[in-house]
Amino acid sequence: MKHAVQQILFFCSLILLFGCQYFKKEPEVVLPPQYDADAVYPMGESAIRTPDGANALDLETPLRCNVNWETQQMLLTLPFNNSFKLVRASRNDPLPRFEVTGFTFETQPAEQALLQLTDEAGIKLVAKDAPYESISGDNLRGEFADVVDMITQAAEIFYTYNAENKVMTLSRRVDLLLFTPHSRPIMLAILDVLRGAGITDMTTNWADYSIMFNADVEVQNNIVNLIEYFKTNPSLVAYDVGIIKIIPNDGCDIEWKNLLDTFDFGTITTAQTGVIGRVLTTTNELSLENLSRFLGRNARIVPVAEGKFVSPNLWLSRFDVGKCGKMRCAESDMSILAKADVSDDNHISSEITLETTQGQVTRFKVRNKLGENFMIIGLPNELFGNEETRSETVIFMVPRIIRTMETTEEIKNNL
Repeated sequence: MKHAVQQILFFCSLILLFGCQYFKKEPEVVLPPQYDADAVYPMGESAIRTPDGANALDLETPLRCNVNWETQQMLLTLPFNNSFKLVRASRNDPLPRFEVTGFTFETQPAEQALLQLTDEAGIKLVAKDAPYESISGDNLRGEFADVVDMITQAAEIFYTYNAENKVMTLSRRVDLLLFTPHSRPIMLAILDVLRGAGITDMTTNWADYSIMFNADVEVQNNIVNLIEYFKTNPSLVAYDVGIIKIIPNDGCDIEWKNLLDTFDFGTITTAQTGVIGRVLTTTNELSLENLSRFLGRNARIVPVAEGKFVSPNLWLSRFDVGKCGKMRCAESDMSILAKADVSDDNHISSEITLETTQGQVTRFKVRNKLGENFMIIGLPNELFGNEETRSETVIFMVPRIIRTMETTEEIKNNL
C-alpha cells in the first residue's frame, strides 16, 4: 500500500512539473555579453582613455563652428529635394505569411501574448529587455505580420525577425538610419533636433547625408513627424552664437548700465530677468565686435566659442558649447536649448534654456523682430567651476530665418 501511494505521488509530481512547463512557457531572455572575468580592466583616474585630442575630432566642426558676423543673411530661401528615408539599420526579414483568426488574450505583458502567436508558428521568441507593457486583445484577426504589428505598437516595442533561424527578437530600442536631403542646414537641423531629444551617440555620414542612431518608439515617431513637418511647415530658425568670458580688471562687477550711455537710446529694446542672468534684445547696431570693444575697456575678454545651430519651427534643438569650444574649457560643459516660433510677420519667439551636466541653469523667453539680436548677461562663472572674482559669461545670439522650399512631393519612409 505504501509503495502504491509513493508511485501515485511520483506520477502526480511529473504531471505538475511538465504541466507547469507547458502552460507557463516563458520567452527566452538573452543577457548582454559580459566581460572576461579573468581580464583586468583599469578603473578610476589611472584608467587608460582615448586622448582628448582624438575625441575632439568632429566632422561637423567646419560647418558648425564658423560664423560670418560681417555678412549674415537674415532671411534665406532654401530649395531642397524632400528625399527623407527612415529605415532599420539592421536586418529585419518579412514575417511568414498566414492568417490569424480570432486571437484573444487577457491583460498580460506583450511578450507573453506574442509567445502564444510565435509558438504556434514555430518561431523562437527572444525578449531582450522584458517585461514590457501589459496589454489585452480581443478577437484580433488578419495577416500574422499585421497582428504582430498591432501588439508591438500597443506595447511601444520593436521586433526584428531572422527568417534563416526563425527567431523573433523583441526590444525597446533599435538602430535607425535616417537619410536626409543633401542640404547642410537641414542636416544640421536634424542633428540638433536629435540632440534636443537627448540622443547624443550618433554616427553621421556626410557623403550620403545619413545619420545612424539608437532610438525608442517615441523618438522614431517624432522623427516621422519631423519628416512630415518639412512638407507642411518648412521654416527653420538658425542661431549664430558667440560666447565670451569677461574678467573685470578691478575685481568689481561689470557696469552694464554704461551700455545705455555708450550706444544710442533704443539700441537695447528690452531687458528681462531670469532665475540667473538677464537677457537683452538689441538692434543690429550692437554687434558682438563692438560689445567686446565696450567690455574691453574695463575687463579682459576671453573667447569661449562661436558656432551655429538650427531649430525647425516649434521643435526643440540643442547646441553643445563643447563642440565649438577649447578642450578643457569649463564653459564647454554648457548646452543651449532653443525652441523657436516664427510668426507671419517674421517675429521670432524663442524659448532659451541653459543647461550643464549638473542640470538647468536658467531659462528665458525672448521675442524679437528679424534683424534684432539678443544676449544673455550676468552668468557668474562659478556656474561652470571658474574661480575668477566677479567674472561672467556672455552669450550673444543672432536668430535668422530659413524658408525651405520643397522641389518634389515624394517622401520615402520605409520602416
